[in-house]
Amino acid sequence: MAGITRHVEVVLEGLTIGPLRLTTNLCLSPLAGYTNLPFRLVVREVGGVGLATTDLVNARSLLEKRPKAWKLVETRPADQPLAVQLFGARPDEMAAAAQLVETLGAACVDINMGCPVRKVCQVGAGSALMRDMDQAVAVARAMVKAVRIPVTAKMRLGWDARNITAPELARALEDVGVAAVFVHGRTREQGFTGRVSLDGIRQVVRAVRNIPVIGNGDVTTPEAAWVMLKETGCAGVSIGRGAFYDPWIFRRTWAYLSRLRTGDSTGDQHSDQEIPPEPTFEERLQVMRRHLDLLVEVFGEESACKMFRKIGPWYARRFGPNHEFNRRIVHLQRRDEFEEIVATYCRWRQQFCDAEGNLLPRYQPPPLTASFLAPDEVAEVVSVPSGPVEFW
Repeated sequence: MAGITRHVEVVLEGLTIGPLRLTTNLCLSPLAGYTNLPFRLVVREVGGVGLATTDLVNARSLLEKRPKAWKLVETRPADQPLAVQLFGARPDEMAAAAQLVETLGAACVDINMGCPVRKVCQVGAGSALMRDMDQAVAVARAMVKAVRIPVTAKMRLGWDARNITAPELARALEDVGVAAVFVHGRTREQGFTGRVSLDGIRQVVRAVRNIPVIGNGDVTTPEAAWVMLKETGCAGVSIGRGAFYDPWIFRRTWAYLSRLRTGDSTGDQHSDQEIPPEPTFEERLQVMRRHLDLLVEVFGEESACKMFRKIGPWYARRFGPNHEFNRRIVHLQRRDEFEEIVATYCRWRQQFCDAEGNLLPRYQPPPLTASFLAPDEVAEVVSVPSGPVEFW
């Protein structure tokens, strides 16, 4: 019990990555095509996130000043602290790109060592680095020497179940100055299928000496975050897809952890009442509207509406019956059209609600459950957003 209590105390102290002190130990994971500036700002406005990371950025493209790469690293004062995630395999390019990122005001720079997309792996980057430890260490060493900001790495447990390299790689990266390691509890071969291995994350925690290990994978509820922290001993939790279901997850999780501590709970006995409720339908609409407005502001109306055709249905996953909304949002062309779609949907949705406007029990979406909390036969795979990188 003492060990569990100690973890609660560490959790509530936030997280330290090198000289960088974060207000919470909850991080937004990079998800290509989605964790852009507008979404990062939305999550920060809702609250609870300690560190947010950009989409993965091609180091060479950044050095060549290609517009798409520079758009990926666009930020604002409200978007801090920010980590920029780079991918590449050449130590000199990654070091130079890290220096550029530092001049742009990033709080830290992250190395992508887990992306399985063929065009990334073909150049020896992403998850290919987990199969070439010498090259991975060379890249990290060059970047650490090149910048003053912390250098971190995000990886999976290994290439496949026969090649679990994360513990050894994390130790080697620590030896050359990497300040923290983020670990998704699945192999590259698994993608997002199967159960997240808390034991796999725990082995990485045990392998390093002093640097924090941040766990990742299927954290869709405050309870799941707490279980990952408690069972693995990791210093923090990084959330990607769970934030698309629920941009409030960081605020809700931080409040939940705070309640556990103030209630002097070990976490072994906790009630549903301690877990902050999911946002209301009206709150979801408000944040969804804010997200679209920021997309328009950053990318322009035409591009923003095209992007929102994929984003809108993610919000709608927790609306209950959502066919009418999804049918129309996937054709969104103008910002003002969005309001008409929402108004029409709200009228259509009333048939599934009681007199007070709440969904009838039989239409309420089922509770989200992390794979590592569900029995094998009912473990639900958390959906993956379509986009440039569907496994990361």
